[in-house]
Amino acid sequence: MQDAKRHRVEVRPIDVMYSDRDCTLEGVAHPSAVRLGLRLRQISGMRRASAERIMAARALQPFDSAEDLARRAGLEQAEMALLAAADALASLAGHRRNQVWEAVALRAPPQLLRDAPVMEEEFDLPEAPEGEAVLWDYNATGLTLRRHPLAILRPRLDRHRLLTAEQLHPIRNGVRVRTCGIVTLRQQPDTAKGTIFVSLEDETGTIQVICWPKIKEQQRDALMKSRLLAVQGMWQREGEVRNLIAHQLRDLTPLLGRLGTESWDFH
Repeated sequence: MQDAKRHRVEVRPIDVMYSDRDCTLEGVAHPSAVRLGLRLRQISGMRRASAERIMAARALQPFDSAEDLARRAGLEQAEMALLAAADALASLAGHRRNQVWEAVALRAPPQLLRDAPVMEEEFDLPEAPEGEAVLWDYNATGLTLRRHPLAILRPRLDRHRLLTAEQLHPIRNGVRVRTCGIVTLRQQPDTAKGTIFVSLEDETGTIQVICWPKIKEQQRDALMKSRLLAVQGMWQREGEVRNLIAHQLRDLTPLLGRLGTESWDFH
């Protein structure tokens, strides 16, 4: 998603008023926008049948409230909570705190009162600050369409002279540098003789890090457990190929707070 945004691809959020079961293209003009789907892999627990009921009920008549959605699509409270956590009720309930409030307030009524509306005074909560909203995004869906977490942390990272991927790009071969990023991939091919390749992501791009077996042995915890990893090492540049040869690693994961990022680890 971050790479798509850097290439000026418009990605629109999950929304029960517009999203289909899977991701779709919206608009006929060029370029089209990508709308995230209700059954996007990251929404753990959202069932295919529930997504299809949402689409079917919406096709008959647009929803006018979260309560209307739950009643006509036959959604359980737990599924409404999943949608609220994913910020998918924004068109019906406003910002995420209000969405969560409305979702947890819904209870399955007795069959006799199933179609009876509940008349309650609306309760408006203050909107969450940006950092909290980004944290919610990652924990609920595994991605964010808001600012990258490192863009929020950048003033603090600058004080430690940690360069961005964009700043590293023009640096000449053989220069010692330091950088950091969210770990998105760890890979240890069988043919690499113990070498681990790590992909880091920041708000400007990706950084490929090479960790020789000695680094793995000496700094294993930082290498294998970090979600936010700082690396000091030698910048290697040959033509258009750029890598960072790691010398020193540091786990900066506490800076992310409770941010639920995950990496893909391959052997």
